[in-house]
Amino acid sequence: MVELFSIGHFGIYLLSVTSALGMIIGLLLVQKEGERKRLDKDKLMDLGMYTVLFGILGARLGYILFFNLDHYLENPLDIFKITQGGLSIQGAILIGGTFAFWYMKKKKMPIWKTADTLVPGVILGQAIGRVGCDVFGIPMSQNWPWGVMVGGELLHPAQLYEVALNFMLFLIIWKRRQNAKFDGELFFIYIIGFAFNRFIVEFFRSNPQAFGSLSIAHVMSLVIVALGILLLFFMRNKNTNSVISNDEEVILSNTLVYGIIAISFIISVVFYYGIHFIYSR
Repeated sequence: MVELFSIGHFGIYLLSVTSALGMIIGLLLVQKEGERKRLDKDKLMDLGMYTVLFGILGARLGYILFFNLDHYLENPLDIFKITQGGLSIQGAILIGGTFAFWYMKKKKMPIWKTADTLVPGVILGQAIGRVGCDVFGIPMSQNWPWGVMVGGELLHPAQLYEVALNFMLFLIIWKRRQNAKFDGELFFIYIIGFAFNRFIVEFFRSNPQAFGSLSIAHVMSLVIVALGILLLFFMRNKNTNSVISNDEEVILSNTLVYGIIAISFIISVVFYYGIHFIYSR
């Protein structure tokens, strides 16, 4: 991991900073969306905070179980060395999502309406947090100008590819939220869209292979996309007579949001290359 600076023996890492920033911005957006949908503010923020914590736990467990189990069985103490890397976004979504649905049911929150409230903040937070990821892509076949030099090799900036795709998914969800046909639609768009994004990015990364040229992450993404599409159609058919109220207050205009996301992506690109230029010298 890129260590930005240290305070005594405590290091401040790039991924930690961008992840924390993504979580804060994501939770603020969840709060705003909760106000728009007139959900209980305290329950929603408790749900958001606890889900983040379980997501981090799931990210670590997912990496250990799906990507490097043999190593951690032989070196169990390395499980706690999280600063050395090793997080799985699929694990975060699985464990964090499972907890979130359990919590919503326990607190008698409207499950699908609440899930739709969460996902814009979740995908925006993921886009911001991914900027600091230090898992680079595979070597480039040609000297493309956007490549990143790491260890004497020109690599694909897979992190930026995923950042761009996640910002695009956020915009799709943001635009759709005013015209959703049923509660839960945005949630399934998020699940399908994010798994599809990860499937694309995985072609530019190196992970354990499962079938031929497909990695474990490829297979997991395909399974999630297939299940997401089936459940989306099931929910759509189940709610053919459901109408979502369109009288909810719109907090920000789409034009303003598009501009903010465009500027955010530009800042992400400049920050990404700036940091890696400084710390690669």
